[in-house]
Amino acid sequence: MDYLDEMSLVDGPFFWTILGTGISGAIYLLWRRSLRWVLAIASAFVIAIAVVGVAHWLLVNVLLVFPEDLPGDVLVWSVIALAALALFLFRLKGSPWHGKLLGTASVLAVVLLCALQVNRYFGLNHTVADLLGHNVAQIPELEPELRKRGPGAPTSPTPPGGEGLVRRAAIPGPTSGFNAREAFVYLPPAYFKADRGRFPVLVLFAGQPGRPADWLTGGMLEPTMNSFAANNGGMAPVVVVVDPNGSDTRNTMCMDSRIARAESYLAVDVPQWIRSNLHVSPDARKWAVGGFSFGATCAMQMVTLHPETYSAFIAFSAEREPSLGPDRNRTVDMAFGGDIAAFDALTPLNVMKRRGFSGHAGVIAVGGADGEFTAFATELAEAAREAGFDLKHAVVGGAGHSWAVALQELPGAMDFLAARWGLAR
Repeated sequence: MDYLDEMSLVDGPFFWTILGTGISGAIYLLWRRSLRWVLAIASAFVIAIAVVGVAHWLLVNVLLVFPEDLPGDVLVWSVIALAALALFLFRLKGSPWHGKLLGTASVLAVVLLCALQVNRYFGLNHTVADLLGHNVAQIPELEPELRKRGPGAPTSPTPPGGEGLVRRAAIPGPTSGFNAREAFVYLPPAYFKADRGRFPVLVLFAGQPGRPADWLTGGMLEPTMNSFAANNGGMAPVVVVVDPNGSDTRNTMCMDSRIARAESYLAVDVPQWIRSNLHVSPDARKWAVGGFSFGATCAMQMVTLHPETYSAFIAFSAEREPSLGPDRNRTVDMAFGGDIAAFDALTPLNVMKRRGFSGHAGVIAVGGADGEFTAFATELAEAAREAGFDLKHAVVGGAGHSWAVALQELPGAMDFLAARWGLAR
């Protein structure tokens, strides 16, 4: 079972076996020497393109599952999977039993290949355990002895290997009334030493759709933080991965609006819980917030609206502004009853135009192949610099709108903020 859990979904024998069988399955489904079958192939792709196009439009513009259009790579692989299914259905008529069996195996191989390619693009699940949630499910609750009880160190022993550990915890919303899913807490190795100081804080948000656990799988948070701690004498920030939405598909835009009081939860309830339960620094200069995609936009909102609570942001593949979908008017109608001024007053670009942020810092990173998000990153970076942020702006060559950006740039972001936290050697 351990071997299966550790099986890679992005490289290695399993991935390449699926790649080979998927290509073989596609060749089988495509191969027939007749003009009629050429027309059938064309029809299958026309049908697939139409179905994917309509489904994509509904998900983005009607159901508001995604705030932005899905990447082109994802749409292409979706079309290929549906076209393979259509071709399989075309071949069923008149096929002998062994032909139907071979066709079934072929279409399954193609669909599995397409699914692996979509997963590889987003970089969310690296192993079977990530996909099935086995590792995340085994994370225990934050023990009472790890919580703040006074000036001394936790009474529990240092984790094996001198590395940090991850725990789960429910963070209530007494001020906001917000009902969040469980958060994840990373405690660095030095957290267990009696002579440690109070720790910097990094609050993280995942994308949307998404969940806090995405930072543990796609973002590989624990090994990245352990590596940073190893280079800094066991010191690293206490990291709290928080839920701003309440479900995989809900979108609060991290605002206090008709949808939810998410801003109050993230700016009041979460910091209060962290200060009350964990050994962390009370100095706002040692508090940062970060995220990927939707979460990156949320991070910039928190710092620009609450600079007295969070002094730095890490924004990987941020949106230009909070959004429920492409129709800005619909976003404003649903969240603020059509009050554009109320919405504009809360967006990072507008906040940075009307106030300065000298003494604050930010990291903006984006994939070089991420279409309009590269333009968003440039506009946000220019506005942040003009507002006085000490800014680092990075572009990850070849990466799309994927967790590869966070995976590659989080170590550099940590080094950039280390001096502010007093951790740089």
